Amino acid sequence: MNSNTNSKADSKIIWTKLPIVILTAIFCCTLWGSASPAIKIGYELFDIAAGDTPSRILFAGNRFVIAGIMVIIFGSILQKKILIPKMTSIIYIVVLACFQTILQYIFFYMALAHTSGVRGSIINAAGSFFSILLAVYIFKFEKLSVRKAAGMIIGFIGVFLCVTGGNAAFLEGGFSVQGEGAMLIAAFASAVAGCFIKLFSQNENPVVLSGYQFFLGGIVMSIVGKLMGGHLTIVSAGSIPLLIYMAFISAGAYTLWGVLLKYNPVSTVTVLGFVNPVMGVILSALFLNEGDEALSIYTLIALVLVSIGIYIINSKSKKAES
Repeated sequence: MNSNTNSKADSKIIWTKLPIVILTAIFCCTLWGSASPAIKIGYELFDIAAGDTPSRILFAGNRFVIAGIMVIIFGSILQKKILIPKMTSIIYIVVLACFQTILQYIFFYMALAHTSGVRGSIINAAGSFFSILLAVYIFKFEKLSVRKAAGMIIGFIGVFLCVTGGNAAFLEGGFSVQGEGAMLIAAFASAVAGCFIKLFSQNENPVVLSGYQFFLGGIVMSIVGKLMGGHLTIVSAGSIPLLIYMAFISAGAYTLWGVLLKYNPVSTVTVLGFVNPVMGVILSALFLNEGDEALSIYTLIALVLVSIGIYIINSKSKKAES
């Protein structure tokens, strides 16, 4: 009895140490930030053309079937029991699968076939700002404070600057509905899903919800993609490892982020979310040879504004925290 209590206490102490929190949060953001370059590299390794929608959907579906299985396994190990959803939670899983996996990633994968990884990483951060609008005006979770309004406005200015770049030349042809437009829709779907998770988590374990909605959404996308004529051609030995890594991006980052939220104040963890678009831009520059775009004055200003906006929205005064 005492040994179990001590073990739990030790675990809590480890996850509440500030260096551990920061390093783990940065690791999670690095995983999420690597999603854009991983997907674009995946298009090459599985021979998926920019206009091949069925194969993109099949590619995404395969990823999330594996991600769902990983989340369920990781969550079961952490909680020392097999995670099975309650019958009343099935509708929650279906709704989340529609928004968090199917809708979000159909548009996310479409966007990355028509825009750069750098630009996609910044625009996708708009989900953080859409979340505020939804939480205040649709879901009624909270009231709009001056701090959050300021962070949202600063963030949206950064997203707008990234989309327009100040001139059409930066976008190499202008705004693309299939590229930048699709990424904005993906960000909005992600924000809707986030609000639903907060609502549904009152009645069900969020790890259960996430794992099973990933799996269900992945199954649906895989079937639809296959029926539409999609195919995945293994071009090199790195194709399958990349697919498994992409599944781990969702499963590993979500699980670790959940552990941090469990043992720390929410704002202490979420305030570090500004690292996400930063890592997305850095990794896209490194792995997709998008260094020139990443170092563009418009990109840098947009990235700074978006990061500041995320930081402000998620930060809290010491008085509020206490």
